[in-house]
Amino acid sequence: MPAYFDEATKTWFCKFYYTDYTGTRKQKKKRGFKLQRDAKEWERTFLEKQQADITMPFASFVEIYFEDMSHRLRENTIIQKRYVVDQKLLPYFGTLPLNEITPANVRKWQNTLIAYRDDKGQPYSETYLKTVNNQLTAIFNYAVKYYKLSENPCHRAGSMGKSNAEEMQFWTKDEFKQFLEAVEDKPQSKAAFLTLYYTGMRIGELLALTIADVNAQDCTITINKSYQRINGKDVITPPKTPKSNRTVTIPEFLKDELQDYISKLYEPKPTDRLFPHTKHFFEHEMVRGTKNSGVKRIRLHDIRHSHASLLIELGCSPLLIAERLGHEKVETTLNTYSHLYPQKQNEIAEKLQQLRY
Repeated sequence: MPAYFDEATKTWFCKFYYTDYTGTRKQKKKRGFKLQRDAKEWERTFLEKQQADITMPFASFVEIYFEDMSHRLRENTIIQKRYVVDQKLLPYFGTLPLNEITPANVRKWQNTLIAYRDDKGQPYSETYLKTVNNQLTAIFNYAVKYYKLSENPCHRAGSMGKSNAEEMQFWTKDEFKQFLEAVEDKPQSKAAFLTLYYTGMRIGELLALTIADVNAQDCTITINKSYQRINGKDVITPPKTPKSNRTVTIPEFLKDELQDYISKLYEPKPTDRLFPHTKHFFEHEMVRGTKNSGVKRIRLHDIRHSHASLLIELGCSPLLIAERLGHEKVETTLNTYSHLYPQKQNEIAEKLQQLRY
């Protein structure tokens, strides 16, 4: 594995042959390395990826995983996954051979994260621990399925953290009304939060709405895209899942609020974004509103949970809620909100008791 010095540029380069996935022999050349060892390391890593040997370091296999998944997942999803892997997985597993990572290694890693405390003495949230663990599990599942790794060590190590449903927070209708009074001095905030609370749409879906998506005559909103701010650019993508393409009905009062809001915009066009802001803007408004109203602080995404809670309270079926929220399967709805149903079970028992013969 030689490296060569370029007298003209005073840098090192590597040049070698390899066989690609089609069996074709090719030459590879890479210039611009300041050190000889950097050129050799780049060649070694490149060849490891081509061979896709499970004895390769975990960090090298991660690159194979992301190269494949980048064709199948949204750019914003890849960025989020990359951050978790770079910050929480690679520092611990990066140099270990993929096939030598054991359940004991995984348990020690989990315990390190569980024991972590920040400068205020706060641990990672249960949902964050679950997210990080799921990412490690996904990488090993990929290795088992496509690269003949014998087993996923995460399965024997067990999981950590808890699901969203167990930490879910939401506002009651009275709490939301109290919050809304604290932000209604900004028309865009009032209209946006009303839309979130009474439709249950995701924040990315709200930010992607255009004026044409609001059908005042039918009292509906069409949801068929999502907005993200990626690397300083506005990016409009398809919604999270196929079922997320949906049309939701809205109450008359929300239609009136949106019409009033649109009427005050400067020369609005049908293709204009209804709320030309970012997620950060509405997160700031959440902080302002909760501080001024005294209502408990929740996340933006928890407004979606608040809508689901409201529908459950109104007696709507899980299937109807799943369709309105854009869940792929009704099981997702049941798994997410099952803890909100016990009181409904009591109501059913009381109603059946009234039918006693």
